[in-house]
Amino acid sequence: MKKFAIAIHGGAETTKPSELDNKKEEAYKDGLADALKAGYDVLEKGGSALDAVEAAVNSMERNPLFNAGRGASLTERGENEFDAAIMDGNTLRVGAVGAVRYVQHPISLAKVILQKCDYCLLVGTGAEEFALANNLSLKGPEYFVTPEKKEAWLDKQQNKVEKKRMPGSMTDTVGAVALDINGNLAAATSTGGLTDQLKGRVGDTPIIGGGTFANNEVCAVSCTGEGEVIMRGALAHEVYAMMKYAGHSLQAATEKAIQLHADKLQGDRGILSMDSSGKVAFGFNTGFMKRGYWAADEEPFVALWESEKLKKPVKQKEMEK
Repeated sequence: MKKFAIAIHGGAETTKPSELDNKKEEAYKDGLADALKAGYDVLEKGGSALDAVEAAVNSMERNPLFNAGRGASLTERGENEFDAAIMDGNTLRVGAVGAVRYVQHPISLAKVILQKCDYCLLVGTGAEEFALANNLSLKGPEYFVTPEKKEAWLDKQQNKVEKKRMPGSMTDTVGAVALDINGNLAAATSTGGLTDQLKGRVGDTPIIGGGTFANNEVCAVSCTGEGEVIMRGALAHEVYAMMKYAGHSLQAATEKAIQLHADKLQGDRGILSMDSSGKVAFGFNTGFMKRGYWAADEEPFVALWESEKLKKPVKQKEMEK
């Protein structure tokens, strides 16, 4: 069997086990499992890594539990704005979008930009017009806004009025990396940004080398956390650079990127990386990162907490014994 693999993340945040009930934990794991299967099914049928990461991220963009697409955070004006990026490790072609509001699947728009546009990054109404021209699904604001994110936004407004210390912003993001049977890598990242962010604010997600990067020779990377920190550190490219130029392993490069410039760049960081052999690394400084991994002829792995280390997958043949 030719090797292929997919790994996903649904965001990293500073969260304690006491702050998450069992029902929400199971819902997160179910959502991760659905996204993992969506991407794996593409690869298993011989599909491309690019199509696989799109499928996995599409699944999370539809799921209101994740901060991307439906269920995304609201800006200071109580509106949704989405950023997304996708990169082909074989061609180094890129598609990215920033501050779009009505596109049901921002990652699919990013992919169409990669495939059909002479430019890498489109933002705002220009990106939305490109989506219309390419017959992508658009939705009204009511589709994206969920009661949970509306409540988080209202809490922010109340805290500002009363001049209280504001709680941490929603910083989670979704992403996927994959290796297909032809040896090609791809990375995709999609986000709804921060609760109460300024209108027009764009985070690290669509910044190539910031929150998203892929190159067949070395690795594919998707980041999550506080966008300004990740952008200023160019963390996705740092993983690539530490592997290519310093000879670090995938895991070492990922962990070093998590700690890079920690004195100057303080904030939540989560990094998902995959190398050209399909090995995966998860790095995060939050204690909590929604994540999953599935490789050919292995059992899928889904986890939330730092204590849930990536276990050695059980081979199908071993299961049959």
